[in-house]
Amino acid sequence: MNVYNFIMKYNIVLVPNWNMYQTRSYFVFLRVLQEVKSLVDRLFRQSFRRSATILASILQPLLWQLLFGAVSLFQKIRIETSNINLPYQLFLSSGIIVFTAFTSSMNAGLPIMFDREFGFLNRLLVIPLVSRLSILCSSILFMAVFSFMQAMLIVVGNLLYKTFEINYIQVTSISILLLLLIVCVTTFSFCLTFSLPGHIELLAIIFILNTPILFSTTALAPLDLMPKWLVYIASVNPLTYIIESIRVISLNNNLDHLNTIFGDISLYQVIYIFILLDMILLLLSNKFFNRKLE
Repeated sequence: MNVYNFIMKYNIVLVPNWNMYQTRSYFVFLRVLQEVKSLVDRLFRQSFRRSATILASILQPLLWQLLFGAVSLFQKIRIETSNINLPYQLFLSSGIIVFTAFTSSMNAGLPIMFDREFGFLNRLLVIPLVSRLSILCSSILFMAVFSFMQAMLIVVGNLLYKTFEINYIQVTSISILLLLLIVCVTTFSFCLTFSLPGHIELLAIIFILNTPILFSTTALAPLDLMPKWLVYIASVNPLTYIIESIRVISLNNNLDHLNTIFGDISLYQVIYIFILLDMILLLLSNKFFNRKLE
């Protein structure tokens, strides 16, 4: 019996099991990934051509670690409160890790701002992209990798100088917190980028915000040693919760609670809060981006 007779006898029709909608969505997704990959590759090439910028970004966290870690300026100082009793350099290490990631992420909008001013963004916009959201996603991914590498240099420095000793579970927890913070600050920087007229205004806002945000967290001092008005400001500053979470993880691996003026909050609640903040800021940055294109 030949194949034709077999098919006719048993009423078999050979057709591919092909869902057109799912296949189309799959190819669109692949196209978006290709766009993001190409744009991220461009940003990395652009950074490597500016070797001085890369060198400065690597030296900055290493200098912080050298001054406050190995050859600490505060070796003889201890933090002693009702909840904390430890050397100041150990207390400060969590703040250095977070602010390394924070300061790097705050500059995330500068490349897009310069692309706007030099006209390269207009060239990207006339390209038939599947989604213009890939421009934002590529910048977020690039800055996440770049800032995360800087922050991890501080973590590695603390491990080498035995400022604290942590296992791979604690390193994973710290990495998750840092990535959530980097995405949050990066998208906030994009909101500023698409709402300000130029890089001068953006740099001014960044310089103005850096110092107040630094001093209104528990990076330099615990809540118990702050004046009451500053305690309330630090308690509503999101960076305080990342700093305290990393401090709790690196010191005693107690993930049950963090002490705040609003009561005890768990590490998992901090993660949920930052996931929500990331989603809100992503939507806002996309809204500002689309409004800028109108």
